Parts: sequence; structure tokens; C-alpha cells
Amino acid sequence: MSTTASRRRPATASGPDSRSAPRRRAPRGRPRRPVRRPYQRAVMRRRLIAILIMVTVTAVVGTVWFTPVLGVRAVEVRGAVNLTADEVREAAAVEAGTPLVRVDVHAVDARVRELPRVAGVHVERLPPGTLRLTVDEREPVGVINSPDGAHLVDATAKDYATVTGPPSGLPELRVGPDALAAAIGVITQLPEALRREVLIVTADTPSDVRVTLSAGREARWGSSADTPRKAAVLEVLMTRKGSVFDVSSPELPTVS
Repeated sequence: MSTTASRRRPATASGPDSRSAPRRRAPRGRPRRPVRRPYQRAVMRRRLIAILIMVTVTAVVGTVWFTPVLGVRAVEVRGAVNLTADEVREAAAVEAGTPLVRVDVHAVDARVRELPRVAGVHVERLPPGTLRLTVDEREPVGVINSPDGAHLVDATAKDYATVTGPPSGLPELRVGPDALAAAIGVITQLPEALRREVLIVTADTPSDVRVTLSAGREARWGSSADTPRKAAVLEVLMTRKGSVFDVSSPELPTVS
């Protein structure tokens, strides 16, 4: 038996309530600001800090290098004995107010060394405004008597100063210009006890050095080579009777 099942469609509601409800719109107002992420804020902070550091460094460098705020206010001199502090300052020629970091210490060193009495100098910058000069003066080891005065000679054989009277305890040098270095080489290598016995050093040539000792004794030295050995031999020979001790050949010394 065939039956036709009537398919029923759902009834469509009609009337005002059957209309679809309209969509609700969001209320209008200020647009929302995008939320900054934490790392963006950190980047901004780092940039600001970097800018502040650059500005600070630039200000410090400008102050130190180009203004007298940290300039030279005092030139301190140490080690000067025969020289005066003013003589050293004048030779250094450092203008007051010069930025301390811009002082050329090598140039100052060279200018101070031009003073004949100066053997060396150490230049130091002492912030905020002091330049210290520590001077090493030459010390005489012999003296050359001349009509214009007594010429002081140091261990480098430099004739560096002339005084009216020779200091006590220094041997007199009666040497030619070519023999001066040889005579100084002998004096500076002698033991202290033997050096105190030396009165005069004579030399016409570098290989003909003669040493006049106290009590009328003389040592014929020859050249300045092997001076420590010759001095040791001389100390032994001086225990014997004699007035002339020849140590020019230390292997074959003689006494007469």
C-alpha cells in the first residue's frame, strides 16, 4: 500500500516578533591605544640612557681638553739642589691654565734636560692641576782647573758647570780632550776606598792614563780597559814598598 506522507515544513512565524533582531553596534568613543610591549619600553629606556651617556662624555671631554677648569695651576719641582725651582720652571715653559691632559710631557722633559746640570727628569700629571717635575742633577766625579774657573765633569765625561772653586774630595783632571773619557772611565770604576786616594789623573792619550795617589805615589794605568782587575792588582801592590806601581799590564805588574 502506498501512502504519501505529507512532509510538513515548520511553520514560519509571522508578525513583528518573527523578524530577526538587528545587530548591536559597539558604542562610539576614543579609539583604543595599542598596548606597548615590555621590550619596546626597555628599548626606549636604553636609547635614552645611551644619549645621556654620550652627552655627558662629550661635556667631560670638552671640559678636560678645551677649558682651563682642569688646567695647570702649579708646577711642582723636586730634586733640585744646585738649580732653583724657578730655573726649572722657566726651562719647562708650561703656560698656566694649559689643560693638564694636553701638556706634552716628552717636550717638557726635553726642554728641562737642556739645562746643563740636569741628567734626567721625570714629568708627572697630578690632577686636578699640578705638574710635577722630579729632577736628577748631575754629580761631579772630577774637576778641570782652568783660568775661568773649575769645570765640573760628571760620570758621562760631560763638562757641565763652572764654579769659582773646586769642591773638596774631587780629583783634578789634567787630560787632553781625547783622553777625558778614558780618565773618567778609570775614576768611576775604582773601588770607593781607592778612589779616595786619587788626587790627580793625567792623560795625554786614551792609552796613557796615570793616577797620582796620596803620599806621593803614582799608578801607571795605561788605558781604561780592565780597570776593575787593575784596581785589584794595585791594592795588593800598595802593600809593598815603592812609589810607582805599573798596572798597565795587570798580568805583569811592577813596583819601583
